[in-house]
Amino acid sequence: MTETPLLFNPFEPGFTDDPYPAYRRMRETDPVHEHPFGMWIVTRYEDVVTVLRSRLSVDERQVTGGLLREQYDELIDGGARIVLGLSMLDRDPPDHTRLRSLVAKVFTPRSVAALEPEITALVAESLDRIAADGGGDLVESLAFPLPFAVISRMLGMPPTDHLRIRELSGWLVRSLEPVPDPDTLRRIAEAADELVGIARELIAHKRAHPADDLFSALIAAEQDGDRLSDEELIAQLVLLYVAGHETTVNLISGGVLALLRHPDQLALLRERPDLAANAVEEMLRYDSPVQQSRRITTEPFTLAGKEIPAGTFVAVSLASANRDEGFWGPDADQLRIDRENARQHVSFSSGVHHCLGAALARLEGRVAVERLVNRFPNLALAGEPEWNGRINLRGPATLPITV
Repeated sequence: MTETPLLFNPFEPGFTDDPYPAYRRMRETDPVHEHPFGMWIVTRYEDVVTVLRSRLSVDERQVTGGLLREQYDELIDGGARIVLGLSMLDRDPPDHTRLRSLVAKVFTPRSVAALEPEITALVAESLDRIAADGGGDLVESLAFPLPFAVISRMLGMPPTDHLRIRELSGWLVRSLEPVPDPDTLRRIAEAADELVGIARELIAHKRAHPADDLFSALIAAEQDGDRLSDEELIAQLVLLYVAGHETTVNLISGGVLALLRHPDQLALLRERPDLAANAVEEMLRYDSPVQQSRRITTEPFTLAGKEIPAGTFVAVSLASANRDEGFWGPDADQLRIDRENARQHVSFSSGVHHCLGAALARLEGRVAVERLVNRFPNLALAGEPEWNGRINLRGPATLPITV
């Protein structure tokens, strides 16, 4: 007797290179899908938006069983207990409301907009190096160093081992997806412990030497006499630091790759620089830097005629929703930088957990892509990209270009 193949198998060869055929298959055959991993997967745009805007939980302690609950129980010790349990991304109201309001006090639209000259200068430095080299790997030369430098400077991070931080961050974000082996779980836990240690040292340093930076302001932030505890500070710092660069790396590299694979759209952007901001929205839609979000039911939840039991992990496929022909039309699989409703993508989630760093990601993406395209009229792929092998924070690990 042969086993029925999985409708959704993120571990099958080639999935992380191109998951979109699998998402299309799910939308067409079982858009609210009960998976053997002990979770449900939601793939159509309208259903995804319904879940994101619902009052479902984000607290994984609410999950009653399945692979992801077992994974959570394995990880939730030591540093992982802090970084995977106390950030605003992992808390429900009223805890989420309190944490987000304190962070939002210092992460304001005005403070982000003021960064444009600095971002522009950083991009110019990277493009000078690319010009001198005649091309190279866009991830190493621009997509990674730009957001990493920006969030490091915003937070007031002291000089540190960037390669080590990048490695630790890369392991930590794997906690956001199914983990197939104990060795990976161990590495995630070790990365969390090391990042917590770095954060504790930074808190002590900032308390002794406060400066004009986001993290010093976060330490001092107060609302109605309430401040963040040390563990809450650590969790928010790691979240801002990791989310502040990992996702934008994917936006810039994935967005440039999409343009290079759609030369008519690259030409249109050169002809119509006024489309730069909308082009970033379309890049976010076309290849979402964060492919899925998650919610947990605390009571039975009915969606598309199916009842999802209480205590269930719900994987909300942002990437699939962003390619849903039922919402976007028959050209959903095509990049179109003048798409009028591109900003309706769900790449920054929706509802109370809408991404606090959306304005920063948009700014970095716009400046980087616009300057790159204008600086190099002969910009082209110099080979096929390599993907980072992640299911959730998916993007190119390398992107060879020539200029």
